[in-house]
Amino acid sequence: MTTAFDPIDLAGTPLANRIVMAPMTRSRAGEGGTATELTAAYYAQRASAGLIVTEGIQPSAVGQGYPFTPGLHSAEQVASWRKVTDAVHAEGGRIFAQIMHAGRIGHPVLLPEGLVPVAPSPVRAAGQVFTAEGPKDFVEPHELTDDEIRQTIADFVSASRNAIEAGFDGVELHGANGYLIHQFLAPNTNLRTDAWGGSDEGRVRFAAEVVKAVAAEIGGARTALRISPSNPYNDIDEPAPDAVYTALAQEIEPLGLAYLHILEDAPIRELTLQLRKVFTGPVLINVHSDGPTGPDDHTVIDDGIADLISYGVLFLANPDLPARLKAGGPFNTPDPSTFFGGDAKGYTDYPALDAV
Repeated sequence: MTTAFDPIDLAGTPLANRIVMAPMTRSRAGEGGTATELTAAYYAQRASAGLIVTEGIQPSAVGQGYPFTPGLHSAEQVASWRKVTDAVHAEGGRIFAQIMHAGRIGHPVLLPEGLVPVAPSPVRAAGQVFTAEGPKDFVEPHELTDDEIRQTIADFVSASRNAIEAGFDGVELHGANGYLIHQFLAPNTNLRTDAWGGSDEGRVRFAAEVVKAVAAEIGGARTALRISPSNPYNDIDEPAPDAVYTALAQEIEPLGLAYLHILEDAPIRELTLQLRKVFTGPVLINVHSDGPTGPDDHTVIDDGIADLISYGVLFLANPDLPARLKAGGPFNTPDPSTFFGGDAKGYTDYPALDAV
């Protein structure tokens, strides 16, 4: 029986175990959207993960959705990430950069002057985003033109190329949680009637084109995709996701991707199993159906449902999570007040098991 503690090869990238640190926004980037020495310490502490997937990193200035998030679209940003990848590799770890374009989730005050959030259609999201000026209602986004869509795909490619230059082992393209790629997939956010919408095939096109373009640039083996079918986060409504996500899996199957990352939201285990039949590469699951992924959820690997499992909050609070899972605990208690923004408190000061 294969377990979470067994090694795995991701299309040529060997991992020591199948326990993955899930991407988590922490809003602690330095000036100009750069990674800092504290960023490097945070990820290096968690290098015992089979794989680390970073917080979402915007591929362009207009892709930013939250304050103090990092980018991979300037020379300064690219150089800053090298200290992070070097620190993780020095500890024997592997690290992928998550490339995340927030789309309509954001606000003009978070963007350079003159820019507004963009989306497949001018549909404002319900809710608010936190900014330095306090909470702000989401605004009606600018509907991307065909030329702008193609430029956005090019931005994903450029950021992915920059990630490899910065020393990352690969990239995970964020197609989940209501951000731009997900906005193209969902029927309530993509109202287009052109080739980028109007049908299941049309809604899949942007996601598929991004993945194909990035894989062509850096190699399929260094490219991964994250999806979250039916997850209502950020005002997404996907009442019948099966056809769209099956079509997407069929589009990316020939590319030899590193993995497909599925964030489950009840009750879609049947869809996960269906996608495994179509996508024959490694499948990484974030078991999210009943709240944060728990210590015992790695049995999805024992049961053959997934090849890898990702942990978010549990990894945030336990830098040596694989050792704790193997020992059956104990586990540090996370402090939600320090999840977003701040300094080392709640970021790099959670103790390791041997210090408890």
